[in-house]
Amino acid sequence: MNLNFLMRWWARDPAGHAGALAMVRRQLDAMQAGGIHDQLGGGFHRYSTDREWLVPHFEKMLYDQAQIAWAFLEGYQATGDARYAETARGIFAYVSRDLSAREGGFYSAEDADSEGEEGRFYVWTKSEIEAIAGAEDAPALMSRYGVTSAGNFEHGTNILYEARTPAETAAELGIGEADARARIEGASRRLLEARGRRVRPHRDDKVLTAWNGLMISAFARGARVLGDAGLEERAERAARFVWERLRDERSGALTRRWREGQAGVPGQMDDYAFFALGLIDLYQASLDPVWLARATQVTEAMLERFWDPQDGGFFESPAGDARLKVRMKDGFDGAEMAGNSIAALDLQILGTLLDRRDWQAKARLTFDHYARRLATGPAAMPQMLVAMELAEAAPRHVVIAGPAEDPGTRAMVAEFDRRFLPHDVLLLAEGGSRQKALARLAPFVAPLARQNGKATAYVCVDYACRLPTTDANAFAAQLDDRPSNPGERQP
Repeated sequence: MNLNFLMRWWARDPAGHAGALAMVRRQLDAMQAGGIHDQLGGGFHRYSTDREWLVPHFEKMLYDQAQIAWAFLEGYQATGDARYAETARGIFAYVSRDLSAREGGFYSAEDADSEGEEGRFYVWTKSEIEAIAGAEDAPALMSRYGVTSAGNFEHGTNILYEARTPAETAAELGIGEADARARIEGASRRLLEARGRRVRPHRDDKVLTAWNGLMISAFARGARVLGDAGLEERAERAARFVWERLRDERSGALTRRWREGQAGVPGQMDDYAFFALGLIDLYQASLDPVWLARATQVTEAMLERFWDPQDGGFFESPAGDARLKVRMKDGFDGAEMAGNSIAALDLQILGTLLDRRDWQAKARLTFDHYARRLATGPAAMPQMLVAMELAEAAPRHVVIAGPAEDPGTRAMVAEFDRRFLPHDVLLLAEGGSRQKALARLAPFVAPLARQNGKATAYVCVDYACRLPTTDANAFAAQLDDRPSNPGERQP
C-alpha cells in the first residue's frame, strides 16, 4: 500500500515528486533480487527476516501475490523496466500453476514448512545444483544466484538470490552474455523440475472471496499492462467462479469461503469490497459491460449490508449477528488492506465512471470518518490515502469508439493501457449491444460513435469531451496532457 500511494504521489508531479518513484524503484529492485522472491518458481514469500531481503519466512499468501503484482505492473508502466514486467509474469505463472483450483478460483496459501523444516522445499546445497544442472550450466546459475559451498541458510543450504547480473556472470565466466543467459535459464528449468518432485509444503485450498477479488484485479491489470489475453481469461474464470459459487443469486449476498464443493460463512465487508474492485478491473481489461454491471450490483449489496448512515464508512460485519456485541470498523492497512480503504476506492471509481454523485458523496463521508485517524497517523492507512488522492484529481474518462476487434481500436486501447494513468478510466463504445448495455450504466456514452469508419478516441475531463480524434499520435498527446483542475488540492 505504501508503494501504491507513492506511485500516485509521483504521478501528480513527476518532476517535483521524483523522489517518490525513486523510493518505489529501490524497494522493487531489492524485493526482486532478494530471497523473498522465488527465483525459480515465481511469486513472493510472506516477508523477509533481514534488511537485505535475503532470508524470508517461506510461506506464500495469495493476497501478497496480488498486491505485489500491482506494484510491479505499475513500476513497469512508469519506468518501462522490463525486469518488472518479468517479475509480474512470474507471479501470475506461480499462481496459475500452484494456487489455482480446477473449478476456477484461487487457493489461499502455501505453508513455509515441508518434511518438518522451514524452507526445505526451496533451498539447495551446491552439490545438489551441480548434480541437477550439469557441469556446463551449473557455474552460471551459481554465479547468478549466489550459491556457495558454505551456503547462506541453515545446514549449508542456499537461498537463491540475484547476486550478479547476467552480464556480470558472463564476465566472471569469460563467456558471452547471451550464452550466460541460456545456461542460467537451462539450469533454472532443470532445478524447477527437480523441485517439483520434492515433498511440497501444505497448500491451504480454501477459496476466499476477498482474496480472490484481489487476485482477479491483479490478473486483469496484468492482462492490460502486459498485453496478455490469457491473463484476462484467467481473471474471468475466477470471477465467474465467485459469482456462481459464492454468491446467492436471489439476495446478492456473498459467501466468505469455498472448499471441496462447499460454500459457507456469511460474507464480510472486505469480501464485497475486494470482489467489486476485481470486477471493476476486469471490466477495464475486457471492456465487457457485464463485469461493470456486476461490480455495481456487488457495491449496492455492500452498501445495503455494511454502510453506516450515521457516521459514514462501513462496518466490517453485517447487522443482526448475535455473536457480535459491537460492529467494528477496520482502521489499518496492514498485510491485508482495510476493507474500508477499498470500499472507498470502489465508490470513488464507480461514482466517477458512472457519474453516480451519490456514491462519490458516500466516499467523501468515508474519508471524513477516517480524517481524524489520518491526521494523527497517516501511515496507518496508505490505501485510504490512495482513494482520497483519486477523489482530489480531475476525473478523466477515455472512450474509444469502434469494434473491439478492429486493429485501430486495439491500438488505441493499448496506447492507454501502457501508461500509468491512475486517475483515468477507459470505456469502449463498440457501436452494438455492448454499447447499449454500457449506456444503461453510463448514459453519457450512448451518442459516442466512431468517425469516418475509423476508431475514434474521446478524452473527457469532468464529463466534458475534447474534440474526438482518429489519429493515434494525437490521441497519445491528449493522454500525456495531464488535465488541470483549479479546485484540485494537495491531499
